[in-house]
Amino acid sequence: MRVVTWNINSVRLRLPLLQHLIKLKKPDVICLQETKCPDELFPREPLEKIGYHLHINGMKGYNGVAILSRDPIKNATVHNRVEKNDCRHISGEIDGVSIHCLYIPAGGDIPDRAANEKFGHKLDLIDEVAAWFPKEHKKTKPMMVCGDFNVAPLEHDVWSHKQLLDVVSHTPIEVEKLARFQKSMDWVDASRAFIDADEKCYTWWSYRNSDWKKSNRGRRLDHIWVTPPLKSALHKHDILIDARDWTQPSDHVPVIIDLK
Repeated sequence: MRVVTWNINSVRLRLPLLQHLIKLKKPDVICLQETKCPDELFPREPLEKIGYHLHINGMKGYNGVAILSRDPIKNATVHNRVEKNDCRHISGEIDGVSIHCLYIPAGGDIPDRAANEKFGHKLDLIDEVAAWFPKEHKKTKPMMVCGDFNVAPLEHDVWSHKQLLDVVSHTPIEVEKLARFQKSMDWVDASRAFIDADEKCYTWWSYRNSDWKKSNRGRRLDHIWVTPPLKSALHKHDILIDARDWTQPSDHVPVIIDLK
């Protein structure tokens, strides 16, 4: 099974890029975030025509998640988080694997929940999923959670650990809460199963950088985690960095894993 996660930053605008990704990598499962598209306007037909089953949950202009699968998606579910219906978490079972597509809020610019409601929303959502998964599922179940977590947890997941300690996405409280979420199910960080923790690894580069490749001020915000039963099945990993140079690209690039 080849699984891709990608914050596409508008599925209608970047449908040609999604189609290119499909031709290039032939994924079995694709988890998309920030589709920015209500369900009735999602480009179903061209994706179903090439053999994908869809499970989507979207809204106009913001957020939105989708799972595309070559095989049927069983038990397709929408999960509303922190008493909001803002299209951030869906799941389904594919070939015996429970797959969750999760889009954690970016959290605004000020890392202070008292001054910034968006940051509080982010922290609350991470806390909620950290408590929810072990209540609803067992660690012995083959599961995967994929998505834009909007947290770069490790020192080498950002271009400068010291300079970004007070920047949303790499603050100590976010890192601490994401670690608690990871520990809640003994999730295995698939990317770091292939890339040593002391190696730089990024999946996002800001649109504000005029030459993103030269400055290389990236962050690893996009993740694929698996439960312990799938650890031995992790076979191959790729971060499609070239996608950041595609025409009208997302600021995120696809993360790909193969399960054998």
